[in-house]
Amino acid sequence: MTAGESVRGTDSAPVDRVLTLPNALSTLRLLGVPAFIWAIATQHDAIALVILVASGITDYLDGKIARHYGLVSRVGQLLDPLADRLYIVTTLVGLAWRDIIPWWLVVVLFAREAFMGVVVLVAQRHGWTGLPVHFIGKAATFNLLYAFPALLMADGDGALATVMRPVGWGFAWWGTVLYWVAGILYAVQLRRLLAQRGAP
Repeated sequence: MTAGESVRGTDSAPVDRVLTLPNALSTLRLLGVPAFIWAIATQHDAIALVILVASGITDYLDGKIARHYGLVSRVGQLLDPLADRLYIVTTLVGLAWRDIIPWWLVVVLFAREAFMGVVVLVAQRHGWTGLPVHFIGKAATFNLLYAFPALLMADGDGALATVMRPVGWGFAWWGTVLYWVAGILYAVQLRRLLAQRGAP
């Protein structure tokens, strides 16, 4: 893999395309973010849940379609991770504000984002716009995106809430651990790339 690859660019070289189905799906995901913020803030949980589930489905489909049909693009490489992070950030803050998850979990995951910000800045300083992507990073994102709808459904006292509570927290714990493991692996990858270049 080269240093410039991203999640949607691991199987083929990116091209300068904008009007593609994967990019349209990523754009729809981004447009859903403000709607989700409104839904979670006003306790329209059914709407928030539908948006979260739709974001997870489109997240899977845009990458699958892009790789299978050779539609990987540089625009998609920016839109896809941006949508992932926006959903993670807004969902974390929304669920914590509703007291569905503790604020310390928000701090732990935000700290990982800050750590990755430093890694990306160092990579850009040496001319790389991205890092080789591994399965753990995407698995962490999927776990977190699955955890959030489950935790939202667990907010209550009914039978569904009782069932979804351990499911949601299981995905949340796995996602949090894998999120940090992925961040550390990115840092290790960057260190190896710098060593190959002989950079300080």
